[in-house]
Amino acid sequence: MGAGSWGTAFAKVLNDAGTDVTMWARRAEVAKAIAAEHRNPTYLPEVSLPGVAATDDPRVALDGADIVVLAVPSQSLRANLASWRVPADATLLSLAKGIETGTLLRMSQVIHQVTHADPGRIAVLSGPNLAREIAAEQPAASVVACVDPERAEAVQHACGTGYFRPYTNTDVIGCELGGACKNVIALACGIAAGMGLGDNSIASLITRGLAEIMRLGVALGANPVTLAGLAGVGDLVATCTSPLSRNRSFGHVLGAGGSMDAAQQATHGQVAEGVKSCTSIRALAERHEVEMPLTTAVHRVCHEGLAVSDAVGELLGRRMKPE
Repeated sequence: MGAGSWGTAFAKVLNDAGTDVTMWARRAEVAKAIAAEHRNPTYLPEVSLPGVAATDDPRVALDGADIVVLAVPSQSLRANLASWRVPADATLLSLAKGIETGTLLRMSQVIHQVTHADPGRIAVLSGPNLAREIAAEQPAASVVACVDPERAEAVQHACGTGYFRPYTNTDVIGCELGGACKNVIALACGIAAGMGLGDNSIASLITRGLAEIMRLGVALGANPVTLAGLAGVGDLVATCTSPLSRNRSFGHVLGAGGSMDAAQQATHGQVAEGVKSCTSIRALAERHEVEMPLTTAVHRVCHEGLAVSDAVGELLGRRMKPE
């Protein structure tokens, strides 16, 4: 459900794994192109999708589905789910990485609240999964998390290929927080790179960013080991260092002196989840009395007009303390 870059790449993964796939696209012309030409003309047009069906009618897409893959942006998930009638026994697999604005809910919580599905039916996929690399069949690993191990294994078998290796986990909280928070740290790394700072600075941001993510994760009940794995460190490193990362690219424009509008144009109108999630994650941290200075700095740069040079000065000027 969703025909963006990651939705398109994951549809290819499922298809290559031998799973029957129907894609739902919001725009009729995109659905028609996928169905007729087996390519998405808007996102990853070079990727072949042989055998993948497509429709702009959510009822057709959802009819008889065993696994419903939710591949719409995090802030639009609720509205979309409210308009869809998902099969009563299907596994609901979230690809979105974010914290909902206002409610401060993780995506699995939004899914449960809207659909009333048992948590055992709700799974999330997270890891170092840059869509363009996976679509090119470059080897990658990921994590399928669900409190029901059998559901997680079913999804694992549905998407395991010679180039995409999914692992299972029962720590949904850890996987979701790792995926949401890393976008914010990637913005910080992009800002640093745009300012001309080097690898020491980037490595420091990644490491201190991980410390923030772990503090918040533990406060919310996540297993720290999860955040040391693919859904934590793995996703964090990929998103913070790759030019394919929308969040890093967005931050790079800001660091180089560009405006928010210029950064949005540089990412070709695609959603940089961290821009909205930084505010929600900061509010979630404040609710649980967790200190997240990098996240706060990114929020202030994106939404309060704080200059990037001042943000760096404030972070470096914090009081000295043990690691």
